[in-house]
Amino acid sequence: MAELGRPEKTIEILQKYHVVFQKKFGQNFLIDEHVLGKIIQAAEITKDDVVLEIGPGIGTMTQYLAEAAGQVVAIEIDRNLLQILDETLSGYDNVTVISGDAMKIDLRKTLTDACGGELPASLKVCANLPYYITTPLIMMLLEGDIPFQNLTLMVQKEVAERMQAGPGTKDYGALSLAVQYYADPYIAAYVPQNCFMPRPNVDSAVIRLTKRPEPPVSVQDEALLFKLIRASFSQRRKTLVNGLTNSRELNLSKEQAAAAVVAAGFDPQIRGEKLTLEEFATLANVVAGM
Repeated sequence: MAELGRPEKTIEILQKYHVVFQKKFGQNFLIDEHVLGKIIQAAEITKDDVVLEIGPGIGTMTQYLAEAAGQVVAIEIDRNLLQILDETLSGYDNVTVISGDAMKIDLRKTLTDACGGELPASLKVCANLPYYITTPLIMMLLEGDIPFQNLTLMVQKEVAERMQAGPGTKDYGALSLAVQYYADPYIAAYVPQNCFMPRPNVDSAVIRLTKRPEPPVSVQDEALLFKLIRASFSQRRKTLVNGLTNSRELNLSKEQAAAAVVAAGFDPQIRGEKLTLEEFATLANVVAGM
C-alpha cells in the first residue's frame, strides 16, 4: 500500500534526508492522495502497462503507479534524490529508477533495456512536469518514435488550457495545434497550489494526451504546416497574410501570401487564430503547390 501522498509522510522523508528543494529542477512534490488517484484513473493504467515516469521526486506518484501498472521506469535528474527513492520504493520490485535527464537520454534504448530487450506493447507516460521544460518535453514525446498510448501530465493550468483550446479563443495558439495534431487532449482535473510541497505560485492541471494513430489531417509537407502555424501566431493581432509575410521561416512576398490565403478559400483579412487545424492543412497544401 502506498505510504506517500500524505503531507505528514512527505515531511518525515524530507526532514530525514535534509532535502533542499532544487529550484533549477522545478521541484514541487505532490502531497494529495485524491489527486494522485485522479492521475492513475485518467491514465487508465492496468497491469498490462509499462509506465514511464519523468521526475519521480521522492517516489510519491511512483508508489501509486507501481501498484497499478505492470512495470514503472522512472527517470530522475536530481542525483540527491536517488538514495530517498531507494528507501521509498524498496517495497516495489516492478520499479526501475534511472538517473539522468529525460530531455537528453535515449528514451527508446532506456525503455528497451529496462523491459528485457524490446519495447512493450502497452506504454504510457505519467509525470509531474517542471514548468520550465513542459512544452519542449511534451513535443519531444509526441514527435518521437516511441509508441506511447497516452501521456498523463501535471502541468501549469494555463498551459493545459492552451493545449485543449479551440479556434477563436484567447488560449488558442501554436501549442494547441501542435498538440492536437499528435494527440487528443483532455483535462482530467484542476489542482490548487496547496496540493504541493513547496507550494508553487500557480495552479496546475492534470491533462491526458491520447496519442493519435495517425494525424487528423493530411499534408504534403508537415514541416511547412508548422512553419505556417508559428508564423500565424507570432503576431496575433495581425492578419494571416501579414503574419505569413513577416515570418523569417517562410519566403513569401505579401502578394504570394495573399494569393495562397485566397486560394485556400479564406478572406484576405482573416487572422490565423480563426483557422482550424484542417484549414491550416488546406493552406499548407496550397503553399506547397505554389
